Amino acid sequence: MLATLTLLLGLPLALATEPQSCAPLVPVTFNSTTVPQLLGQWFYIAGASRYPPHLAELRAVTFEAFSFSPGSHEDELNITEIIRMNETCVVRNFSKIQVSQENSTLVHVDDKGVASTARLIQSDKDLLILNHINIDSPNLSLSARTPNVSKEHMEEFKAHLQCLGFTEQEVFYASTEHACPLPRGEDNADPQLG
Repeated sequence: MLATLTLLLGLPLALATEPQSCAPLVPVTFNSTTVPQLLGQWFYIAGASRYPPHLAELRAVTFEAFSFSPGSHEDELNITEIIRMNETCVVRNFSKIQVSQENSTLVHVDDKGVASTARLIQSDKDLLILNHINIDSPNLSLSARTPNVSKEHMEEFKAHLQCLGFTEQEVFYASTEHACPLPRGEDNADPQLG
């Protein structure tokens, strides 16, 4: 009887010390309502990857802003990226995002072909948490409508990273201290900005 009582009283304490289980990364289901919500300006906040080609770029990028605009087809978005890599600002406006409503993926296509395939993870409407799925290594990135995110949003992202096995040392952050001038319109075709 005493052993049973001890077990029953100790069980809640033992359960409270169990590590929290990780919630699955639930992708957004794309449809005619969700795709237009992607349009407009976004700021890259942070990312983590164990895929060597992505790691090299993550280390070099200190700032990135990008915008999605309607493409020439219903399920295509144009993307313009403004990136500071190794102290040089570069504008890239030659790639597309193909939106697959069948499997709810975003396929980034550049002049060399498919650059990456990702799923948009359910979160706040002003966040883009992308889980890149066409590589064998975990890869997660966070972008937002503003150059900064709330503490709660950052904690949500960090929880996803922890569940994927990333440590804080494997996360790369962008900074507005290294911001590039943003183009004011389509006229700015200069591939390198100060």
